[in-house]
Amino acid sequence: MMKTFRGTYNVMITPFTAAGEVDVTALRAFVDWQIAAGIHGLIPLGSTGEFLSMDDDEKTLVAEVVIRQAGGRVPVLIGTGAEDTREVVRLSRRAEKLGADGVMIIPPFYSTPTDDELVHHYKTVADAISLPIMVYNNPATANVDLKPQLVARIAEIDNCLYIKESTLEVTRVRDIVRLCGDRMTVFGGILGFESFVEGAQGWVAVASNVVPTEMARIFSLVADHGAIKEAHELYLKYLPVIEFVGGQAYVAGSKALLNHMGFAAGNPRPPRLPLPAAQDAAARALVKTFDLAWRGAPVAAA
Repeated sequence: MMKTFRGTYNVMITPFTAAGEVDVTALRAFVDWQIAAGIHGLIPLGSTGEFLSMDDDEKTLVAEVVIRQAGGRVPVLIGTGAEDTREVVRLSRRAEKLGADGVMIIPPFYSTPTDDELVHHYKTVADAISLPIMVYNNPATANVDLKPQLVARIAEIDNCLYIKESTLEVTRVRDIVRLCGDRMTVFGGILGFESFVEGAQGWVAVASNVVPTEMARIFSLVADHGAIKEAHELYLKYLPVIEFVGGQAYVAGSKALLNHMGFAAGNPRPPRLPLPAAQDAAARALVKTFDLAWRGAPVAAA
């Protein structure tokens, strides 16, 4: 039976050791901390998880560790995006076999497929698995823009039940809801609070790597309690953190904040580099300003 996805989902960083390997101990601790902090779901192997900088064995390792460590406490969606439809099918089948609750799939990001090709791509994957699919629209990185009219076509595919809408056009949420009805549930990508007000039922948030409790609470205040004013105040309070991990620094910025908080996140993999000194100092200042701290089990820096 398919689970229903709702709430703030963390698009997870992948912690690396000083030698640059996947830090399994830190990853397990990070999963436990996120769940204890109130996050509603986890998404490893997304852009923030540096999936394009991992080999196949590492992707398997990360997916397996997160699924097992979560242990059904929250849903886990595995990022299975790739340029080749056949590869997406393979990765998605593997995610299903490992026990994932769903998959998140960015469109092919180099071939600039047509609308018909995109529909065929998602239908091919959907026909190969029984998991729900979260379509991922991020035209800034995918070189493809899934506009609401195209999303309505994709929503006719039975397993394509969710979309992460990562543009700054919040009216996209409104239009997808209007065009698709209950066939497509919208998660905000870049915009959280604004998307909730327009009818989104979730948020795939980068900032929840650092402040999971607060990002989850913003959703709950709006969607569960109708406390829009209180949610807006909380959103504005943490906007400096949200903005710091936005844009180009979403990986390096998130890891810098976590490292300064006391969690051994490690460095990003090349071509990404650690933050320059000035930005790293800004990260340290943010940690101090917001009194951010790692509150999970001790994880020693490798």
